[in-house]
Amino acid sequence: MKIVLLGTGTPAPSLERASSSYLVELDGSVILFDCGPGAYHRMMEAGYRATDITDLVFSHLHYDHCLDYARLVMTRWDQGAGQIPELNVYGPAHTARMTRLLFAADGVFGPDIEARTTLEPSVQVFESRGGTRPRKRPDPLVRELASGDVVEGRGWTLKTVSVPHAQPALECLGFRFDAPGGSFAYSGDAGPSGAFARLAAGSDVLVHMTYQISGTAPGPEWTRGAAGHLEAARVAADAKVRTLVVSHVSNQMDVPGVRERLIAEMAEVFEGNIVWGEDLMHVPVDDPQAERHTG
Repeated sequence: MKIVLLGTGTPAPSLERASSSYLVELDGSVILFDCGPGAYHRMMEAGYRATDITDLVFSHLHYDHCLDYARLVMTRWDQGAGQIPELNVYGPAHTARMTRLLFAADGVFGPDIEARTTLEPSVQVFESRGGTRPRKRPDPLVRELASGDVVEGRGWTLKTVSVPHAQPALECLGFRFDAPGGSFAYSGDAGPSGAFARLAAGSDVLVHMTYQISGTAPGPEWTRGAAGHLEAARVAADAKVRTLVVSHVSNQMDVPGVRERLIAEMAEVFEGNIVWGEDLMHVPVDDPQAERHTG
């Protein structure tokens, strides 16, 4: 199993951090967890094409987790030229409606899709890529998920749990992903959650929202829906995971010296590996190993 952090930032625009997106690759599947603004570009930088992606999982539908969805679907459809299966999409309530509003005949991209499926020059380009007439419309295969649902994929299993973040306006989910090569847990955006810790128990890698320095949030409502560094460390400790990845990092925390202090404070709570997530970082499923010094 390969885990690549594509976007480790927040809604705040940044040249260093794209918004939320994480890629898991294993035999026969390349799965994205969330697809926020900048994620598509990071995906290309990591060496992946839209046509490589088999599955997309949304934790919730804040724009910093789904804004590159349209780009992924349209480019994958256009470049795939009818030669690849439709994208499997999993997400909370409203995922199907969002998909229809984007790609249906009367949707946002309806005129674009109409042009590409009916105009002769566009159809000829489609054929030059290996397509066969008639050209079909993009039709992502959407399954909406709720807390407690289980998805059985091609050699992998995805489990869901509700996590506290933006309810009742948005349904928000955390995930556990299991495959023969390892286990990956992802909090989505969330405050501390015992239910999520139980779902993530024993995972090899946990990516957890770590949005602020603990104790600096404006009030308790904020903290309940957005973990600080110590809250994330406690979830990792309760779940007894191997590696905690700090992500959804705000500018407040992303300062040399501050980062190191926060990691040291987290290490007093959580004894496992702590990784300060960066875009395009590959996270080992096993314990990190230092490279051998060659002189």
